[in-house]
Amino acid sequence: MKNRIYILGAGMTGLSAGVISGIPIFEAGEYPGGICSSYYMRPNSRNRLHEKPEDGEVYRFEIGGGHWIFGSEGLIQKFIRKFVSLKSYQRRSSVYFPDKDLFVPYPIQNHLRYLGKEITSKALYEIIDSLNKSKNFATLSEWLEANFGKTLCELFFFPFHELYTAGLYTRIAPQDAYKTPINLKDIIQGVFSDVPPAGYNTTFVYPEEGLDVLARRMAERCNVNYGKKVIKIDTKEKTLYFEDGSYVGYDILISTIPLNKVIELANLSSELQSKSDPYTSVLVVNIGGKKGEKCPKDHWIYIPYSKTRFHRVGFYSNVDKSFVPKSVQDLDTHVSIYVEKAYMGGEKPSEEELNELVKDIIEELISWGWINEVEVVDPTWIDVAYTWSWVGSNWKTEAIKLLETYGIYQVGRYGRWHFQGIADSIKEGFIAGSVFRVR
Repeated sequence: MKNRIYILGAGMTGLSAGVISGIPIFEAGEYPGGICSSYYMRPNSRNRLHEKPEDGEVYRFEIGGGHWIFGSEGLIQKFIRKFVSLKSYQRRSSVYFPDKDLFVPYPIQNHLRYLGKEITSKALYEIIDSLNKSKNFATLSEWLEANFGKTLCELFFFPFHELYTAGLYTRIAPQDAYKTPINLKDIIQGVFSDVPPAGYNTTFVYPEEGLDVLARRMAERCNVNYGKKVIKIDTKEKTLYFEDGSYVGYDILISTIPLNKVIELANLSSELQSKSDPYTSVLVVNIGGKKGEKCPKDHWIYIPYSKTRFHRVGFYSNVDKSFVPKSVQDLDTHVSIYVEKAYMGGEKPSEEELNELVKDIIEELISWGWINEVEVVDPTWIDVAYTWSWVGSNWKTEAIKLLETYGIYQVGRYGRWHFQGIADSIKEGFIAGSVFRVR
């Protein structure tokens, strides 16, 4: 008798596992791609279109904000190019200080001269001094101060991470150090002149036709069952129960569902000794409209403080003009934007609070001169957006091992509770799909 094997989730990891293996996929939504999928909206409309209309008179957005493909190896890109054409880009990113109307190129530590002589001098001294000290730290905030010093932390790193982690940065373990590179040679050079781009995403690629086309074409090579939201996993009877009232027996599950959610669905929390690690939810507000007089040229910008407490603004249309309606693409008059605001895991605002917040965000962006007349606004809620670990926590390892004893194998960014991009997610899907391949 053949094993009953299924994949949970038709995001990039689940789709790549399905392509390589032929294993059936259960997807909660009606479309593939998960949060890494594009959609379209006409000006002055509230309706999402999941395929681009022939006239092209739409703004293109993404469910979870800008998802650019970085760090992709040759073989991964070759796989992606089997489905779509890719365009390459050189990153343009900054830190913005609203009170000074000041843009500092990212990463801030490599461009100290933009901050004035006094701050530059203090920050440089503290960074060099930190190299001669033993670095004792447990939390993310302690790691930041140990490496970048008090001046830069108070100016940028602390207020930004307060927003980005929804206040968790003083209690969680350091992670993702590659996002804030530390290279003394570049830091010193940046005091006097330009330095080469640094960080994990200095170059990236993106499908010419949008992520939705990549997801859809991958899904065409898979056996995807849509509208199958899992509401319970009975690990004793080896049965999956779905929201539509159906159920199916299984032997093995390849799960891309967030690790904490799978533990809840399987009712296994009592079998874990460790406290569940935290996560942050993110409100993504997609906006399309006319550019303001001071609209930046950056692809995305980090914000250490704002009245409405958003921490990042991305400009889809600065990456590629195809994100605005076809009739204005060559005029450079319109912009497609995403705004990110983090919340402690699951603390979703009410509908009334959400509407007021979106209004305030738009007013703030208008006051900065980044946008002018708004033609479409569409907020999306990402429940598990960023995953973190408590200091000294073994929960992630313990939870993954426990699930494996029940034939449930967690893969992908949220399945394994660690940050990674689309390319690495596809690679993990390949590995999982190859292990349990049925064709």
